[in-house]
Amino acid sequence: MGFLTQAESVFLTITQGSTTVIWSQEYFVNREDVRLYVYRKRATAPVAGEATKPVLLLVHGSTVSGRNTYDLQVPGGKDYSVMDFFAERGYDVWTVDHEGYGRSSWSGRGNSDVRTGAKDLASVVPFILQETGVEKINIFGSSSGALRACLYTEAHPETVSRLGLSALVYTGEGSPTLEQRRKKLPEYSTSPRRKVDLAFYEGMFNRDKPGSSEDSVPKAIAAAELPLVSEVPTGTYVDMCANLPLAKPEAIPCPTLVIRGEFDGIAAEPDLLDFFTRLPTKDKQFVVLSGIAHNPMMGVVRNKFHFALENFLKAPM
Repeated sequence: MGFLTQAESVFLTITQGSTTVIWSQEYFVNREDVRLYVYRKRATAPVAGEATKPVLLLVHGSTVSGRNTYDLQVPGGKDYSVMDFFAERGYDVWTVDHEGYGRSSWSGRGNSDVRTGAKDLASVVPFILQETGVEKINIFGSSSGALRACLYTEAHPETVSRLGLSALVYTGEGSPTLEQRRKKLPEYSTSPRRKVDLAFYEGMFNRDKPGSSEDSVPKAIAAAELPLVSEVPTGTYVDMCANLPLAKPEAIPCPTLVIRGEFDGIAAEPDLLDFFTRLPTKDKQFVVLSGIAHNPMMGVVRNKFHFALENFLKAPM
């Protein structure tokens, strides 16, 4: 495994009338011949010999890359960057673009399915441990990112302190979104990539509950993503339509948070409760957030998501 430090930046984030300086750095970590883009933010630059900060790794879903999911900058918007939110609160925050997404390379093999994404994490996490000096990290994943995070945690439980999941799908039973998506399964199964554009992003946010997010959000995603990609991999779509269940809750030993948005069409609540009851840990939370659809960090009431994840991460062990 090798890496290249590409750039270091300092961002200014305006928070409640004050200016907060957010430090960031970009890296590349290799998984075989795939160059995975890794992005990091924290309140200040690391200093040799300082105490470690709690580490939070954010895992993206099927359509938008890691940086543009978790560090989205929306003109006129506030608190859309999950990375800034947690960096300001003392976390060392990381994300990765999975193979074929964003700034990461594309091998041309396979379709970057959920298991491949878990392998991406298995390449990136040792690098994060090396750079930060911690022995365990917190992981949060949304949608297919939740599945990637589950599979990684099952395989490497010794490296995960806490696991947060949102927009998770377990068996897929009762999912109206997946029922509609299966109509295009033959197309997704025969092509490793699918087209994305502004209209697709707008459809993502109007699918479950129109009005649960601002119209500026898909426009901001398009402005950030489309200079990088016009297509994204189909693997996670195929997995969620044809290969569920993928996660084995019985194999996840760490404290776990399951978040469901009130209007999320990916997973029915009984399906998630089935997953939740199978988790062996007694340190677990199931949270339903009213007013939220599939993308909790990008909705009008995203402050509810911030509250739920922050309180889970800082709860006593």
